[in-house]
Amino acid sequence: MGSNPDLHNMADTVYDDTWLRNETHRLLDFGIRSAQPGRGFSWLDERGNVSRDMPVYTWLTCRMTHVYSIGALFRHSRASDMAGIGVDALRTTLHDDEHGGWFTFVSDSQESPEMKDAYDQAFVLLAASSAVVADIPGARELLDDATSVFDEHWWDQSAELVVDRISRDWTKTDAYRGANANMHTVEALLAVGDVTGDRVHHDRALAITRRLVHEFTRNNAWLMPEHFDENWTPQLEYNKELPADVFRPYGVTIGHLLEWSRLCLHVHATLGDSAPHWLVTDAEALFDLAMESGWCADQLPGFIYTMDWQREPVVVTRLHWVIAEAISAAAALNTVTEDAKYARWYNTFWDYAETHFIDRVNGSWHHERTPEGGPASTVWSGKPDIYHALQATLIPRAPLAPSLATALSMERKT
Repeated sequence: MGSNPDLHNMADTVYDDTWLRNETHRLLDFGIRSAQPGRGFSWLDERGNVSRDMPVYTWLTCRMTHVYSIGALFRHSRASDMAGIGVDALRTTLHDDEHGGWFTFVSDSQESPEMKDAYDQAFVLLAASSAVVADIPGARELLDDATSVFDEHWWDQSAELVVDRISRDWTKTDAYRGANANMHTVEALLAVGDVTGDRVHHDRALAITRRLVHEFTRNNAWLMPEHFDENWTPQLEYNKELPADVFRPYGVTIGHLLEWSRLCLHVHATLGDSAPHWLVTDAEALFDLAMESGWCADQLPGFIYTMDWQREPVVVTRLHWVIAEAISAAAALNTVTEDAKYARWYNTFWDYAETHFIDRVNGSWHHERTPEGGPASTVWSGKPDIYHALQATLIPRAPLAPSLATALSMERKT
């Protein structure tokens, strides 16, 4: 994958192409341990061992299928086989053959919930699209299935957003609406549009971004509402009693400001000359707020997890995916704006990740740390996920469009 010359010319960095490439392969080597043929990808503990008491989650299997499809394009020695395990599981074990769509998880000791989640659906789309690019057997059929289910059940044309949760038999839609599933749907739709050539997916990605960022968030002083009712009225006090919820935390989620900042720039690059300029200015505003209110907010290094509507810290634990998204956002903003401050932040974020999260002993990244840098597991346990960290090693080296798998495929052909 080619380098980002702007980033490396504007600030000295040890986190160059060689360093990033080595980290990519180190992460791919670690994640192989989670593959369970016939089932998908299992949860790994802090030492990289399979947690036998945890279910096999659809979203996790999808993320690993996505990253190993990318690994196959890098010609990682075992990545194609790993991606194949994921595609097979998404077409069999994790697939609801009776009603269509995908179970939340499969487990020998627990029944899968009776509801299906848009969060899972978004990652099925992403995994399938990346697997198609990597020429994984069965991927095209999986993508066709996923896009059909998405169109029929998840996309709300009147709102230009996705609903969040539907009963297994598709007869009842939950009243909750959420920004998180929509955020990951944007990433997925950009990838699907690149693979299929159908502009409707890119248009939907822009529509979601416009509604959640340029309307709801810009009109709320850049404090992004995460939770809504069925009429898309923000529910700002949602989960105040459960502030550290892993998928629906109370208040403003700092990492999502950073992730949306990056996604705005991917949408902008994808649409080219037709892209509205607010995608860039909104990306800058989201990043600025995350820095002003989330970085060292409790006078200790790193990003807090959440804050309230007065910008006061709520959950101060440090999560690996937040610093990974900060790295990716800084790299993307540097590419678009050519402002040297983003290159400096890029280096600062990698320094922090190296010091606090990257595990050179047992592999991968610690998923959660205390504000002081010690071990923690109040939100996340173990090391189930290499998706955010691996993408942080790729985005600084890749164009902002097309999406990662397609960009890698195009580079291999040149």
